[in-house]
Amino acid sequence: MRTAFSVEQVRRAEAELIARLPDGELMQRAVAGLAAHCVRLVGGRVYGKRVVVVAGSGDNGGDALFAGARLARRGAVVEAVLLDEKRAHSGGLAALRAAGGRAVAAGEWRFSGADLVLDGVVGIGGRGGLRPAAAAVFEQIENSVLLAVDIPSGVDADTGEVGDSAVRADVTVTFGACKPGLLISPGAEHVGELEFVDIGLTLEGAPVLEALEAADVQALLPITSAESNKYRRGVVGVAAGSPRYPGAAVLATGAALRSGVGAVRFVGTPEVCDGVLAHYPEVLIGTGRVQSWAVGSGIGPDSADRVHTALAEPVPVLVDADGLAALPHPVDRPHPTLLTPHAGEAARLLGEPWTADRVEARRLEAVRELADRLRCTVLLKGSTTLIAEPDRPTVRVNPTGTPALATAGSGDVLSGLAAGLLAAGLSAYDAAAVGAWLHGQAAHDLLRTHPGRQLIAGDLIEALRAAQPPVSR
Repeated sequence: MRTAFSVEQVRRAEAELIARLPDGELMQRAVAGLAAHCVRLVGGRVYGKRVVVVAGSGDNGGDALFAGARLARRGAVVEAVLLDEKRAHSGGLAALRAAGGRAVAAGEWRFSGADLVLDGVVGIGGRGGLRPAAAAVFEQIENSVLLAVDIPSGVDADTGEVGDSAVRADVTVTFGACKPGLLISPGAEHVGELEFVDIGLTLEGAPVLEALEAADVQALLPITSAESNKYRRGVVGVAAGSPRYPGAAVLATGAALRSGVGAVRFVGTPEVCDGVLAHYPEVLIGTGRVQSWAVGSGIGPDSADRVHTALAEPVPVLVDADGLAALPHPVDRPHPTLLTPHAGEAARLLGEPWTADRVEARRLEAVRELADRLRCTVLLKGSTTLIAEPDRPTVRVNPTGTPALATAGSGDVLSGLAAGLLAAGLSAYDAAAVGAWLHGQAAHDLLRTHPGRQLIAGDLIEALRAAQPPVSR
């Protein structure tokens, strides 16, 4: 499982390690790893390559300057652009000059081409967007590989928030621990390829974020045994769709069937039931025994009774889309409840001063506040899917998301899938995270096997079969 820690946690770990190491040793560990990635990015042959180091005044600039010095000693032509000559890292600048590199003030510099550019402007302590002088430097750069040192400048390391301008890197090399802002949009969209350099930190406390990997998903998925029957595997109830939105019922039901449960029970108006049966004759129609409910997808704005009926049952319930508007605040029930809003729905649940744009910009804060205020597990859909639970310090982030999922009905598929995992016995936190992982992986599988294809939500249902790691025995 990949984890991410706050700036404060990283700073504490660095301070503890620095106290036990020779002066400058920790920085040189980071620089060694950074320089190795630089060598890889220029194709393994450094001699004659042109490298530009854009250096700020702190240790981040020092890392970049020391790495530039190592490249210069191997024959690269290295030029450092100093945003503040008087405050440039003295050791890094001296090393660069001793190795044959040259330095120039940002106001006097003009870009003349480079194989590699290092962003060493602002490190993990930076807040707000790029300052005008730094922005002017990066505006000149084109047709070069851009490597961000630790984090792209202008991205908040703790939250992923982005100021008015930020570096958009091709590669980010981060040190010691992954930082939340590298995994959460909009910051994550500036990271490019993410590389990690181990510098020997011992992190204390719970991580801010964790992301499931394939092995974690495999371990969480229910196992089918010889003794399994449809009730032991789980029965999920789906209350979705309406005469206006009949497709939501079909998509949610189809995904529930592919979630691994033993059966799906659908409840809806007669014409919607007919549509579901036409696609999936395996479905049970009408009320009866279930181990979880998925309610809300496409039910329309006047169906609060369907939501209240589901919430009254003593089983886990997933609430999505139109169903979110019918929720009590907080949701006071002793059984697991999973909410799956997008940014606009989250803003409506939170109320003023939240807007959809604010939710998108401050996703980590928004998902935590929703979970704590409503006392439910919350899966916040969007550019980065986040899952939070009340009073749990660690938020899960889904690593398999893709812009291809921004298509009508994709959320209905996720709802049916996650509700099926609830019926199979997963906790709301695990069902949300595993469902989001499989949902994204299905999309990636489709895009890989059908490059250039325009993904639609219905494609995902069949693809879910291939997305699930083999777990039966």
